[in-house]
Amino acid sequence: MSAPFFKYEYFGTDVSLIIAFVIGIAFGFALERGGFGRATILAAQFYFTNMRVLKVMFTAIVTAMLGIFFLSVIGFLDLSLIYLTPTNVMPNLVGGLVAGVGFVIGGYCPGTSIVAVATGKIDALVYVIGMLFGIFVFGEMFPSIEHFFNSTAMGSVTLPQFFNIPYGIVVFLVVVMAIGAFAAAEWGERKMGNKSLEKKI
Repeated sequence: MSAPFFKYEYFGTDVSLIIAFVIGIAFGFALERGGFGRATILAAQFYFTNMRVLKVMFTAIVTAMLGIFFLSVIGFLDLSLIYLTPTNVMPNLVGGLVAGVGFVIGGYCPGTSIVAVATGKIDALVYVIGMLFGIFVFGEMFPSIEHFFNSTAMGSVTLPQFFNIPYGIVVFLVVVMAIGAFAAAEWGERKMGNKSLEKKI
């Protein structure tokens, strides 16, 4: 048996959608139980008072990365069959900036806002309405920004391909980066915690 299972046609589109739905529900449940359905926790990372989001996300990235890497090393997973979103440098940078600003202002990302709506949070509902309005505006404006949307195209590229270095080296560097990020997050939380304590005194 080899993976990705869908690409090797072990099941069809209908079954894949059911599997995606179940995984989505489980992911949303995990986010809620992790406290990611509260805007205060999500926004706190930008003030270095609670870095839970960074720690959880980096842990998820490293876990998935190591799993994919070692499954490909033993020949179980064919990396060439995994879908990669094409890269358009400038549109991606602008989109990331807009999403980041929206994250700070609203306290949610698209995924966590849906989780919060499912648990009845009114602020998340307002966020989702704003998000849908933004999608509508983007659709209406698309003909006038289509040239920029398709600019600086690089195709589907990975870091090992871009830097022309072995996949294992990139995996190692990302793990080192994650350890550094965890240490910096712990330091930031202690620093901001001490400041809050000094203010109370």
